[in-house]
Amino acid sequence: MYKILVKPILFLFNPEFIHHLIFRIVKLASYIPFKLTVWNKIYRVNDEKLKRELFGLTFDNPVGLAAGFDKDAKLFDELAAFGFGFIEIGTLTPLAQAGNPKPRLFRLPEDHSLINRMGFNNGGVEDAVKRLKKRKTKIIIGGNIGKNKVTPNNEAVKDYEITFEALFDYVDYFVVNVSSPNTPGLRELQEKEPLTKLLLRLQELNDAKSKRKPLLLKIAPDLTNEQLDDIVSIVVETKLDGLIATNTTIDRNCLKTAEKRLKAIGNGGVSGQAVKKRSTEVIRYISEKSNKSFPIIGVGGIHCAEDAIEKLKAGASLVQIYTGFVYEGPSIVKKINQGILKHL
Repeated sequence: MYKILVKPILFLFNPEFIHHLIFRIVKLASYIPFKLTVWNKIYRVNDEKLKRELFGLTFDNPVGLAAGFDKDAKLFDELAAFGFGFIEIGTLTPLAQAGNPKPRLFRLPEDHSLINRMGFNNGGVEDAVKRLKKRKTKIIIGGNIGKNKVTPNNEAVKDYEITFEALFDYVDYFVVNVSSPNTPGLRELQEKEPLTKLLLRLQELNDAKSKRKPLLLKIAPDLTNEQLDDIVSIVVETKLDGLIATNTTIDRNCLKTAEKRLKAIGNGGVSGQAVKKRSTEVIRYISEKSNKSFPIIGVGGIHCAEDAIEKLKAGASLVQIYTGFVYEGPSIVKKINQGILKHL
């Protein structure tokens, strides 16, 4: 029904406008008595075989919602009813920021992909915390943290410290985002020296708590094998709990969309099917290079159960979706979980 009736109408309008419209509709619908219960019955697959134990957390199933969809933690309770095993909010920054000028989100239907240059638009970490304090569901929530655009890289550690401390009591795990291509200079923090410094500082804060939280790093798909080797050594050195592979790509060589259209769109990171192959390659390389010594959450181009299973076979322990949720609709979570069960 979604792909035949709903999606064609939604795709007639600006994607960012539709994103916010859907948020409002879902939020209003959730106030209807028992609506969340109904959604849970329709979309959730309950099976002990789907449960995963990772870094001290129990995930009801291995399919999560990637960061960027619910940036400001406005809809996590309602989204939980669509069958996800976990939800990642953010990327959040210390101060509110508008992000890059609009338009900044574009569909590529021929490629089943999106291009975005959102630029960490969010209302600031304290605003999100107000909503997280009212959390109703028990779903696992991850906090994806970043730096403000105006903060120079030599002061970036402070921004990550602020968001880490503010979120600590309200999320179940953390993700350090230094891999978005849409904040100028951010990916420079993926270099070995600044990244090691940042992660060691966050681990210092983490270890000072009465009970630490899992800390993960989200990496770009555009890293070379030599850079991936550095990432593996950094994970070991800083005792990270795992990696998320991967963020969006700046590589457009595999796109079918007309060059004229791409030039009109301009800069931005590509997500969806166009990044699927490279994302899986990165997962496989890191898994083999590290001898599976730490968990990997696989994300990038998952639009069906087969895509998710491909990531799991490559070495991922969990998977996340975003663009697939946009193109395939809410039933995708159920279909992926059902497909995983068949392959167990």
